[in-house]
Amino acid sequence: MLNKIILASKSKVRKEILDKNNIESDVVLSNVDEDIVKESLIKEKATPEIISKNLAELKANKVSMKKIDEIVLGADSVIDLNGELISKPETREEAMKILKKLNGKSHFLISSVCVSKNGSMIWNHTDKAKLSMKNLSDDELKNYLSKIPDETLYAYNVYQIEGIGRNLFTSIEGDEDTIMGLPVKKIKEYISSL
Repeated sequence: MLNKIILASKSKVRKEILDKNNIESDVVLSNVDEDIVKESLIKEKATPEIISKNLAELKANKVSMKKIDEIVLGADSVIDLNGELISKPETREEAMKILKKLNGKSHFLISSVCVSKNGSMIWNHTDKAKLSMKNLSDDELKNYLSKIPDETLYAYNVYQIEGIGRNLFTSIEGDEDTIMGLPVKKIKEYISSL
């Protein structure tokens, strides 16, 4: 049985999910320039799912090249709105635009994970959840955003289903850990097979 993994992600939520599931991990940042990778893949007409998978693999491989013989977990989550990739906001104005785009519609949250060793992927998994957002007024969206601290907003996309973000939706179909960025049940299954 594996004692410890390396998490190639700066996401506090992903680290918390691993901790909660008794998976010991050290965080090592990959420093992958996600925007450049996304732009290049979008030009190649890659789907949001492919983009998410590629980024998870890139992060895991990059860190595992430096951490010889260690198990490295990379992860990435994206929003897929009818085939359009929606990334994390960098400003509050962007966050408002994203919420307006998702308003009254259904979208998929895609979370991909990749396990690498010595610079190569040895396992990966992608999971999807479907979220249907209520039709809210601009004032309701502004009010919601005003309650979200900057650090939370920029780290976890525009909604936190584990908090007040749940109130934005009429329905959520899928695994909550996937929506929070880490399909941990599949990771546990894989790790227990090592």
